[in-house]
Parts: sequence; structure tokens; C-alpha cells
Amino acid sequence: MSNDDEKTEDYLFKIVLVGDSAVGKSNLLARFARDEFYPNSKSTIGVEFQTQKMDINGKEVKAQIWDTAGQERFRAVTSAYYRGAVGALLVYDISRRQTFESIGRWLNELHTHSDMNVVTILVGNKSDLKDAREVATAEGKSLAEAQGLFFMETSALDSSNVVAAFETVVKEIYSILLSRKVMTSQDLKDQDATWIENGKTVVIQGDGEQEAQVESKKGCCSS
Repeated sequence: MSNDDEKTEDYLFKIVLVGDSAVGKSNLLARFARDEFYPNSKSTIGVEFQTQKMDINGKEVKAQIWDTAGQERFRAVTSAYYRGAVGALLVYDISRRQTFESIGRWLNELHTHSDMNVVTILVGNKSDLKDAREVATAEGKSLAEAQGLFFMETSALDSSNVVAAFETVVKEIYSILLSRKVMTSQDLKDQDATWIENGKTVVIQGDGEQEAQVESKKGCCSS
């Protein structure tokens, strides 16, 4: 193995998609991971995930994106999958106000089942439905600012801002990873936030608990 190979690290970040049923979570994932769109897609049953590779500052980063069903009857099943998430896309449909009004409940659920410091972006999907809009862009921005979230409007149909939304989350997670001081695994007992790097546990100093999977090339999932 060359020195360059030895320096190459693969990071695997778990990201969850949350929001009401039929807001377009599955199509956002399909557009981002495979550049596909399914106009007649069925509701997600339980949880599905895709892994997508990204290059950030010369490092290969893999986003493992979990698509959680929005139907109430699946909430008990999907709640366990929030664990370990370091990023989230909180999605509503700009043409259905009720999905926007549900954001507070979804945000509470995200915080209940995962770390309060999960990097989160509020996503107003279906921006192509201009004539059917029920939620103004300004309302989305205002809520995001009040909750300390990133914000973006997207369209899985015409691809608008889809890649940008996912990249915003992944790049912010990566930035946090680099900005925190990485300690040796021997200091694990004295710290409160753990990460996994190249197959061994190291810790990152931070204000709250946060977990991520960061694996070497040998152990990474394929896209």
C-alpha cells in the first residue's frame, strides 16, 4: 500500500430523512442517489437506505441515507433507526400546509431519539408546484432560523437543489469532524462524544453526545 493509500480515509455518515407521508422523501433520495424520479411511487414501508459517495476536500465521504416511513403506524418501528444519525433532512411539502405544521413534532421526535446536535436542514419539497403553494418560502426560512436549522426548497421532480440539500448536511458534518479536537482512544472515558475512525474508536471533544460511523475502505458499504 502506498503512502497516499494509507492517508485515504472513508467516512460513513448516517443521515435520516423524516417528515409526513407523501412529502417526497423517497423521491429526494432516489434523485440524489440514482438521479431517478418515480411519479407513482408507493409509500415507504418501515425503513430503507441508500449509500452515496461524495468527495469533500479530496476525502471520500459516504452518506448512508435512511428513508423513514412517515405514516403514524410505522413510527414505533422507525424510531430505533434515529440512533447514530449525525444528519437529518426534515421534509415538508410546500403545497400541503399540514405537512409544514407537523415539522415541530418531527423535530421533537428527532431530538428525542437522537443527539440534539444532529446537523439538520429544513427542506420545503415540491417547489415545482408553484400554483399549489400553501407555505411561503419566508415561512420556511423563519422556522429554520427560529430552530437553528439550515433551510432549502427543493424539487425531486426537476432536481432543483436536491444535491445541494444533501451536500449541505454532509459538508457541515465533515466540517464539525475536522474542527473538533480528536483525542486518542485511551481518553474515551473522560469524553462524551465518540466517533469511529479507521476501525478503532477515537473521541471528539464536544458539548453533547454524538455518534458517527467512520470506516476505512476495507469495511465500507458499496453504493
